[in-house]
Amino acid sequence: MSKIIALANQKGGVGKTTSAINLAASLAVLDYKTLLVDADPQANSTSGTGFDPRSIKSSVYECIINDIDAKDAIINTSTPNLDLLPAHIDLVGAEIEMINMDEREFRMKKVLEAIRDQYDFIIIDCSPSLGLITINALTAADSVIVPVQCEYFALEGLGKLLNTIKIVQTRLNTNLQIEGILLTMYDVRLRLSNQVVEEVKTHFQDLVFDTIIARNTKLSEAPSFGVSAIMHDATSKGAINYINLAREVLKKNGLTKEVVTERTAAV
Repeated sequence: MSKIIALANQKGGVGKTTSAINLAASLAVLDYKTLLVDADPQANSTSGTGFDPRSIKSSVYECIINDIDAKDAIINTSTPNLDLLPAHIDLVGAEIEMINMDEREFRMKKVLEAIRDQYDFIIIDCSPSLGLITINALTAADSVIVPVQCEYFALEGLGKLLNTIKIVQTRLNTNLQIEGILLTMYDVRLRLSNQVVEEVKTHFQDLVFDTIIARNTKLSEAPSFGVSAIMHDATSKGAINYINLAREVLKKNGLTKEVVTERTAAV
């Protein structure tokens, strides 16, 4: 049975899409069959894995709104073991179209349940809002990872997101758990980054992943090549950070299977 993990934070610019792409790619490289679901109208996970959102014919939008089978929209990426359920700009109107639909909060859950047994992990990249699409993702997910950047406003809005997660847990998805809080955009040279790490760990303790994602040039430039950091440069700090995160997620879930390939041996 696969595990569905949503990456959510209504605050933009926290490294959510970067984390979704690179966690999914790292799990795939570690030989776990993985699906990346782009549930963000900006379609950055789609372009970041090498596809032009404007040329996408079938996407997560058609699955949610028109009930097409997810398997007819899923595409293979250049990363072995990694598939993509893409997005395009039409998704921006999905929330309005869903308002009068029956069981509107469960549309994505229905889409993913039909294909989840084909994957070890399904990673959902949520939009930077707490709208109906994000609620759908949280309702479909088994757990949620919350990326938090190591900057001054790190904790701003986090309370609101955690409250939304609690509401979803109470009313829509009693099994939803917080997989962990992921610290991103860490700069070892900045005292502020270290202060934020300490503050978040003090507030949330065991919920915080041991792995911290450092600022890294290769990590930033990989999307422009349409690949993950590990496919762009497996020896880069960013790639190593996400491989470590993937291993931490596997350990948390009691999974130890690891196939050492040429690429993973480098990290």
